[in-house]
Amino acid sequence: MSLRKPSPDAIRDFLAAQTALDFTYAGVGTTATTPPPGYTVDRTRAKLGEGENAFLAAKAALARWDHFRLGWMETAPANTPIQVGSCVAIVARVMGLWWLNACRIVYVVGEAGPVSRFGFAYGTLPGHAETGEERFLIEWDRANDSVWYDIIAFSRPNHVLARLAYPLTRRTQKRFARDSVAAMQQAVGPKT
Repeated sequence: MSLRKPSPDAIRDFLAAQTALDFTYAGVGTTATTPPPGYTVDRTRAKLGEGENAFLAAKAALARWDHFRLGWMETAPANTPIQVGSCVAIVARVMGLWWLNACRIVYVVGEAGPVSRFGFAYGTLPGHAETGEERFLIEWDRANDSVWYDIIAFSRPNHVLARLAYPLTRRTQKRFARDSVAAMQQAVGPKT
């Protein structure tokens, strides 16, 4: 946490220190099934458009981390590959303070069929204000041609300030979901 946005060097050093550390929660990978008890579970689902072009645009946007290009939040490095084991810093500005949060990709989804899916989940490392997991998924249901963006997360505070300011933490989580949907809708463009 700092008053200034972290430099690329500071982010690189932060991630280097976090990479070898374990996840901060039990139930790694359970955003794919049933989140563990004792966590707040959030789910956001929004239609992005229709058809293969919308699905391909949404996949590309997710792979570029466009869902985090929010002005007040971003990922670093911005080109972190979507592959199991990749670590990423989430850089966020909340209440005038900059926070660095560390995550590691837990699993990747890539399914073709009547419902095609692309996405990934990441889990928190010790350098994160929260503890838990979040999955980002693009779905194309060929039966009705609809393309959806789906977020599911389970979390609870990890940092003392996240616990003390829990109502603000919850508002920030809801703001992220809303802004992330808007970023994905913008990336996909007009409904097709």
